[in-house]
Amino acid sequence: MLTELRIENFAIIDRLELRPEPGLVILTGETGAGKSIILDAVEMLLGGRADNTLIRSEADRAYVEGVFRLDGFARQAVHRILEREDLLDDPDYLTLAREVRREGRNVARVNGRTVSVSLLKELGTFLVDIHGQSEHLSLLNVRNHLSLLDRYANLGEALATYRQTYTELQNIRRELDELRRAQADAERRTELLTYQVEEIEAARLRPGEEEEARQERDRLANAEALANLAQEALTALDEGTPEAPAATDLVGQASRALAKLAQIDSAHAALAEQAIGIEETLSDLSRALRTYLEEIEFNPRRLEQLEERLDLIHRLKRKYGESIPEILAFAENARRELETITHATERITELEEQEQRILAQLAKQAQALSQQRKTAAEALSRQIEAELNDLRMSHARFSVDFRIKPDENGLPMPDGSRLAFDATGFDRVEFLIAPNPGEGFKPLAKIASGGETSRLMLALKNVLARADQVPTLIFDEIDQGIGGRVGLVVGQKLWNLARRHQVFCVTHLPQLAAFGDQHLQVQKVIQQKRTITRVEHLEGEARLLELAQMLGEVGEGTLRSAHEILQTARSLTHPAGNAG
Repeated sequence: MLTELRIENFAIIDRLELRPEPGLVILTGETGAGKSIILDAVEMLLGGRADNTLIRSEADRAYVEGVFRLDGFARQAVHRILEREDLLDDPDYLTLAREVRREGRNVARVNGRTVSVSLLKELGTFLVDIHGQSEHLSLLNVRNHLSLLDRYANLGEALATYRQTYTELQNIRRELDELRRAQADAERRTELLTYQVEEIEAARLRPGEEEEARQERDRLANAEALANLAQEALTALDEGTPEAPAATDLVGQASRALAKLAQIDSAHAALAEQAIGIEETLSDLSRALRTYLEEIEFNPRRLEQLEERLDLIHRLKRKYGESIPEILAFAENARRELETITHATERITELEEQEQRILAQLAKQAQALSQQRKTAAEALSRQIEAELNDLRMSHARFSVDFRIKPDENGLPMPDGSRLAFDATGFDRVEFLIAPNPGEGFKPLAKIASGGETSRLMLALKNVLARADQVPTLIFDEIDQGIGGRVGLVVGQKLWNLARRHQVFCVTHLPQLAAFGDQHLQVQKVIQQKRTITRVEHLEGEARLLELAQMLGEVGEGTLRSAHEILQTARSLTHPAGNAG
């Protein structure tokens, strides 16, 4: 619901701040005071027309801002849009703003961030219905009629069951499409997959073998150099040359000398032990080098085999993956796909049988939905016509038009025909109205605007109060062409409607105004030789005086009548409290 409205430099409004309350908000005031201008500002806020003719004289810009509290269905719908656009801030409140500048530029904002006007319109459809502005009236959108009828008929559970079956059918059809496309290309695909699997299997790859083969290849390719280096080290350690004694001989001499030293100076016995350890280490190193020399292999054939193996692995990596595990995974996937193709015909037959069973089941569910909708549509028509009769539109008739569309791939009907369907069934629904005898039924979107249409919408809104989930409703000119007695009826219906919605109503009828939970008086005043609009929240004596002025010249009679009207409204809206 709308909790705050700020308007600056819009037409004759210089600065205005409203804090509308829940329930029925009544706006009254003399003609031209600015009541409709306030509604025009709300329309602009929701993405309606905006040009510089709306800017107050001598101002550079006009600005409108609204804060909405989010509840129920509107909260969910608005959150989906805000999350999609990355604009969700406070989960409980939404701020919309619109600014029109003198040079012609206009700016739309959501939660303080600049957005397109189309986004304001999209959000506005879930927030406010402005009667008289068809683009902001949800009941005039044919796409909403089926969901309104379903909620009126309380078909939530039946519709959920149908949609579950519908989803199952869509999944079957999706798999069928994939299998049929695969089957159409099966021969070529089978040949390719078979070749790929056989090529990988023939290689007999083993995880880790590439690194092992590379290390062995490097040893074989450098066998001569490795042998020379090992021999050179062994000579220096253990064999020696005429020019240079072996390292082991020299260390042995040093070890013996240190042993004698330790016999004389036992404080340095550790040096002798250390020398013995070095001598043993050199002996171990010499033995290891001799073993290594014996193992060095000069095998050109084995080297060639390793080169060929590494080349094969390299070629397979270029085709099927960056490592041996990825190549093996590719082969496994190819085997699975081959198996799918091999069994595709059997699976297609199986799925086609399932498709026909699900279609038959879905057709029964859709027929049951359609029958419940038609039963509900008759009750809806009777209720709306009864409401219209209360509102002095006794000749008006309401009807729900049901249409179907043939489709050879649709749901099978008992008569052998097939009907197009979607996630809601096969019904296409539109609300029709015949306002006057002899005119015939017309779509709601084609009816004329004005007070009669406002009453029609009030009747629809009252009957669909539970189903219609737009939180804020605005009615203008609803009292056009009706008198005080019908005004009481309209007022009571608006008050009832306002138990489930926030309802704004601009009126000149005191009988209607008396039902307001909040009464706002719109005044046009002159300040510093300029016309401005002011809004005052009326209560108590001030409200009584306003109702008396709406009846005529204020006097004892009009004040008494105003008091009686308030009492009547009170008795109709709070009968138990009044009786007490």
